[in-house]
Amino acid sequence: MPNKIARRNFPVVGMGCASCVARVQNTLKEQKGVAKASVSLASNMAQVDYDPATVSPADLKKAVQAAGYDLIVDGDEDSADDEADSLQEDHFRSLKRDMIFSVILALLIMLLGMGFGDFPYKGCVLLLLATPAVFWCGRRFIGTAWKQARHGSSSMDTLVALSILISYFFSLFNLLFPGVWTGRGLVPHLYFESSSMITAFILIGRVLEERAKHGTTKAIRDLAGLQPKSIHILVGDTLMVKPGERIPVDGEVVEGEGYVDESMLTGEPVASYKEAGSKVWAGTMNQKGSITVRADKVGNETMLSAIVKMVRDAQGSKARIQNLVDKVASVFVPVIIGISILTLVCWLVFSSHDGLTMGLLAMVSVLVIACPCSLGLATPTALTAGIGNGARHGILIKDADSLQVAGEIDCMVFDKTGTLTEGRPAVSDSWWNGSAGEEERAVLLAMERKSEHPLAGAVAAFLEEADKGGHEGASGLDGSAEATVSSFEAVPGHGIKAVYGGKTYYAGNESSSEDSSEGNSLATKWKTEGKSLIYFRKDSNLVAVLALEDKIKPSSIEAVASLKALGVETLLLTGDNKDAARHAASLAGISKIKAGVLPQDKEAYIAALQAEGHKAAMAGDGINDSAALAKADLSIAMGGGSDIAMDTAMATIVSSDLRKTADLIKLSRRTSKIIKENLFWAFIYNVLAIPVAAGVLYPAFGFTLSPTIASACMALSSVCVVTNSLRLR
Repeated sequence: MPNKIARRNFPVVGMGCASCVARVQNTLKEQKGVAKASVSLASNMAQVDYDPATVSPADLKKAVQAAGYDLIVDGDEDSADDEADSLQEDHFRSLKRDMIFSVILALLIMLLGMGFGDFPYKGCVLLLLATPAVFWCGRRFIGTAWKQARHGSSSMDTLVALSILISYFFSLFNLLFPGVWTGRGLVPHLYFESSSMITAFILIGRVLEERAKHGTTKAIRDLAGLQPKSIHILVGDTLMVKPGERIPVDGEVVEGEGYVDESMLTGEPVASYKEAGSKVWAGTMNQKGSITVRADKVGNETMLSAIVKMVRDAQGSKARIQNLVDKVASVFVPVIIGISILTLVCWLVFSSHDGLTMGLLAMVSVLVIACPCSLGLATPTALTAGIGNGARHGILIKDADSLQVAGEIDCMVFDKTGTLTEGRPAVSDSWWNGSAGEEERAVLLAMERKSEHPLAGAVAAFLEEADKGGHEGASGLDGSAEATVSSFEAVPGHGIKAVYGGKTYYAGNESSSEDSSEGNSLATKWKTEGKSLIYFRKDSNLVAVLALEDKIKPSSIEAVASLKALGVETLLLTGDNKDAARHAASLAGISKIKAGVLPQDKEAYIAALQAEGHKAAMAGDGINDSAALAKADLSIAMGGGSDIAMDTAMATIVSSDLRKTADLIKLSRRTSKIIKENLFWAFIYNVLAIPVAAGVLYPAFGFTLSPTIASACMALSSVCVVTNSLRLR
């Protein structure tokens, strides 16, 4: 049976809240042949494990359509993603148009309703403006609420629809039948501005949310785009890859030699030397030299395809934080409706004077005062303010879920290259033979300027900078010796050599047993720190040893200390060797490391931390980090890293300053505190105001709360919530 189970990710259309996710997920789980289903609101994807012999994608589509949503199953996953993106683009444009239209209408209604005195047909003008604001701009909320009501569920859309419809129809009744109230000495008020403003505010929030979610599947498409399009390449075929071309298959070099940039897999900034017998992977870039490759794995079997699948699966299975308001909505809405009906009944039974009129007014007051303005604004206003605060400080947060989950993180996993370090090699240490002078330094500079080795630029830059800074013994390095260097030759995989002044000079990665004991001693020490070494010799005499490393960012040390102060454990996860990882971790203050890992190992490491009960964050900058970023509870990309990492990540640090990771966690915790305060005051407001609106004070004090006062109280509660949220700025 397990061999028959297939896993596939399907784009879902029509979801708007956590209740929608639950509905689609439960529908899929109920289908015969489905072993597991997980639905993500953030990516609008459903990951389904199913038996193709029992249930087909078309059957799943029909079931989801019957539940009021849609599942895109045509073609392969990439074509389904394209169709979903097209539909999402259309949806976003429509939502944006509705938002602009609703804001214009709401402002007009507010201006005419409150900014002017009475004028002829004022109520009719407000009605004409409010009708499209409610039934056109708010059609999404009303439609979703109706759909959920048919299935016996409710959500924030139910609360929004209930509030705008109550305000609208009560105002319409008062406009058409004012005599019902004036005959009893009461003034009929209109609440069209309430219905229109609620619609406008909620649509603004939806647009911001959709904009943040947009592009989630773009990360997967960009990853797949790294796989060069190949036609008729089969396992066992050989093909030539020229400089500047991406290798289209996983395979082995059978002829030629060159340097291949494998940073997308290993994260290492230095290109790898390849010769006959060397392994290469699809998507890596051949930088220098033509090589002939035999294909061992092609198409969906390559490592790049495996990374694409891992990212897709991780995004599809990620558990998003359920919105607290959506959780209580299923209880809150029926309770409010029940209280309003009970209020009417009590007035009819116990009132001795005009119980129907007083009961209706009290019933409407309960419904109006319980309209979820403050409840609906409690979370999004705080999140919007928090996300804006982060943006102003160089922290780009993808969506509200990302900001919420950041405060729960208890361990932060760092990639090394480009995240903890600068991401480029530089000379960190050097030793020169006492007899070395200007001539030897000038010759080395000339040789490195001619070399095409990936480390040559770093060595040349070091020598040039040393000359500018007046480095001892480094004067006169102006390149004058370069013209006289002869017989320059590059020995791939070993180094370079040249002749100057009748002497042969070598620069490369090989030492000699005859080399200076002092130079070798330092080289051994630098090797244990994971540094790359360049030996410079004149004939058989060692002139210099240069050590290169990817230096730790100064901000990384402060970042680790700040995270520890917040109670967050720090770990290092890298594809680099153990010595380099151990050295970098010791400098940064990180005690736990795991080195020499491939992309799938990184993703598995994050999964293991989560299995232990940790809320794990991953900070990385490369394509090789994308699967781990997608799997982590919180993923953070460096602004100077790859586009794939930034598209996959939930937050991006523009400056690549790791100190911002601690700032993000502090911002999240403060935002969560504000949200809890907002929800507390919103609920307390309802707890205190609803009984007063129902008339509990009338028997003792003769006091009732009119719908007008109820509406004002509702607006005041919203102002309090928004003002509290603005503290985040």
